[in-house]
Amino acid sequence: MASIRKLRGRWQAAVRRKGMAPRSKSFDTKGEAERWARNLEAELDRCGTLPDTRLAENTTLAQILTRYRSEVSPTKRSHVSEVSRLSAILRRPICYRTLALLSTADLAAYRDERLKKVAPATVIRELNTISHAIDTARREWGIYMAQNPCKLVRRPSPPKGRTRRLEGNEEQLLLAAADAGRVRYLRPLIELAIETGMRRGELLALRWEHVDLTQRVAHLSMTKNGTSRDVPLSGRAVETLRRLQAAETKTVFTAAPNAVRLAWERLVRRVGLQDLHLHDLRHEAVSRLFEKGFNTVEVASISGHRELRMLQRYTHLRAADLAERLR
Repeated sequence: MASIRKLRGRWQAAVRRKGMAPRSKSFDTKGEAERWARNLEAELDRCGTLPDTRLAENTTLAQILTRYRSEVSPTKRSHVSEVSRLSAILRRPICYRTLALLSTADLAAYRDERLKKVAPATVIRELNTISHAIDTARREWGIYMAQNPCKLVRRPSPPKGRTRRLEGNEEQLLLAAADAGRVRYLRPLIELAIETGMRRGELLALRWEHVDLTQRVAHLSMTKNGTSRDVPLSGRAVETLRRLQAAETKTVFTAAPNAVRLAWERLVRRVGLQDLHLHDLRHEAVSRLFEKGFNTVEVASISGHRELRMLQRYTHLRAADLAERLR
């Protein structure tokens, strides 16, 4: 049985079992002491031995996330965004919690506070990153925790897929504003995004050695889902690439991702378009492929979607266009 007593202003929990060395620990509150003793007894009942919780008691969430950022994140293709996410999480008060005291209530409070400032999708990514870091600490770094509290926290509902498409003369407005601006790569970037359905990262990583204008194919050696694919090029895409080919560079575009993001945001503000993201051009491209009569498998091979159901988030056919086909 566990015993809880107040000793010199703090609460001391002690767990004793016959034939085993007793374990005790002091806490600031009675609730923390009771939770620690309860978890320890449950583990003792489950496996018959007292687990060594000292590492978890002396290791903070910040220490785990910092080690994860330096050892695990660099091995991932998405390491740049994950390192940035971890650096932001490390500034939050929850990181001062030791792993032994980290509770679902702490993580739920973190979730609710973050939802006041950022989108649900951002909170989901942050909680998933914290959860994977804790799992790594439990499996590979020898830190005992009875369970991963992050797995028990309810995630916010993910946002519905965007339905924003280019309407009316919005495409012409964007291209005209890009021509009038100082960022020369914006117009060809917009044209290729609409014509090929490539993601921003795929366009920026595209190398001239992988572009065959005769066969009208662009080869992507590595994509978001970890596979390669060949993208067919429309006549408009070929003409756009021919104009860019005069530059003696290894990649089609030499801009950095963040520079592209900022240039796009300035362009959209200058044109006065509402709620239009650069990624929406990929939505537009996929929708146009369906409107041209391509079937789902053909569109997936062009866009690179591994799960066909995901195309439902990117494909928003105009009812008026479908009505024309019913005549």
